[in-house]
Amino acid sequence: MRNKKIALTLILFLLFSLSKAQKIGVIDTNVILSKLPDYKEAEARLNAQIATWKSELQSIQSEYEKKKSALENDRVLLVGEELKRREKEVFDLEKNIKTTTSLRFGSTGEINKLKANMVLPFEEQIHNAMETISEKEALGAVIDKRYNNVLYLEKKFDYTEKVLDILLHRTPVVEVKETPKRKR
Repeated sequence: MRNKKIALTLILFLLFSLSKAQKIGVIDTNVILSKLPDYKEAEARLNAQIATWKSELQSIQSEYEKKKSALENDRVLLVGEELKRREKEVFDLEKNIKTTTSLRFGSTGEINKLKANMVLPFEEQIHNAMETISEKEALGAVIDKRYNNVLYLEKKFDYTEKVLDILLHRTPVVEVKETPKRKR
């Protein structure tokens, strides 16, 4: 009798948990971003700015190398104030290179800030489109391949194309109930 109760409880528990199972969807933000024309344009502008900054930095480095070489060659001939002035020029250029590199290309530099600001509006559009699809498809959770290591995915759970359809206006947008903005 006790075994029957345990078996019945187990069966009811399994049925209950299966009925409450959530449907999960997966998207690939990188694929979506790569297919958005506005994102490609913004990325091209950012890459042009990066190229300009790299060119400026190379120019400063070239000037530094010339002045450093000239100082080393002329060091025996220079005395007093002239030597100090030339050493200061070389030191200032070296310092400028380090500062510029750090401010523009460092981990907290301008490039990373510009990239983050550039991607933010597109991520919000993707998030809104994903909310629409989540409502329509009754998804309990959505995973982004960009941030998670998805080892296997059946095509029917990949909603990347549906998000693209909404973002590229291939599908009408269904109004979603107002939800609080996600925190960053």
